[in-house]
Amino acid sequence: MKLEKYKGIFPAFYACYDDLGEISESRTKDLCNYLYNKGVKGLYVGGSSGECIYQNLEERKATLKYVSDNVKGKLTLIAHVGAPSTRESVILAKYAEELGYDALSSIPPIYFNFSESSVYKYWTEIIDSTDLPFIIYNIPQTTGYNLSINLFKKLLENKKVIGVKNSSMPVMDIERFKTAAGEDFIVFNGPDEQYVSGRLIGADSGIGGTYGAMPELFLLAEEFVSTGNFTNARKIQSDINDIIIALCSLNGSMYSTIKEVLKLRGVNIGNVRGPLEPVTGEDLNKIEDIKVLIDKAILKYRG
Repeated sequence: MKLEKYKGIFPAFYACYDDLGEISESRTKDLCNYLYNKGVKGLYVGGSSGECIYQNLEERKATLKYVSDNVKGKLTLIAHVGAPSTRESVILAKYAEELGYDALSSIPPIYFNFSESSVYKYWTEIIDSTDLPFIIYNIPQTTGYNLSINLFKKLLENKKVIGVKNSSMPVMDIERFKTAAGEDFIVFNGPDEQYVSGRLIGADSGIGGTYGAMPELFLLAEEFVSTGNFTNARKIQSDINDIIIALCSLNGSMYSTIKEVLKLRGVNIGNVRGPLEPVTGEDLNKIEDIKVLIDKAILKYRG
């Protein structure tokens, strides 16, 4: 399988709501066009940034459809289909295949303390439900399950497993997964705060929740890493981290802050859905400062 289509910058696609909090087709289109015009490689649709656990099945299917309608064939599309039940995950997987998505991905099952055999069965049933390649999503800080090397190697026996999106914080995990899987496998760096170090230790690509707020900076970071300009790669990661800290410093959720920043960047995709909290009060006045940080960083490296 040709894996080059999975190498590059993949923003985790945000949930796009209208002013009443319903999934918006027009705003989904606007975000698709915005990110496509920035030059990203693909989109990771329906994951944490897409507020998947706060949406019902039909809403998630709607987002998958609206994104496919607008950028299928233009960008590599990965559908995150993790859901509370295996049944719902399989429904989403089959629908993504119908829509022409390039690959599937999923977190492990959540809420209960599942055994490793349960996690294996969950992922395997999703994988076997379609002909699409599959990308494991390891994010232990939110799911409570940290992918073991033993289960990872067992999953690798299925030829449809082509990658892992690793969002655990130890950068060593990226190296371990890459070493275990070999070169004919895609490891996506998950933690945006360590994109550069993740790439240097073995990640081939990146999927991130803050990419959409500042795609230019992650595209430049990838350019610096891939061309061996490690001095600027280190510097731009430092600037990115300053912005991430600012995005997480206000009341409300990080995603609410990102959506407010995007409004100032010309893309209105609504707000967040509860229990995620919106940015309110005096903190709204600080959104402009974050946009300025982004603009200054872009200008710094683009000249």
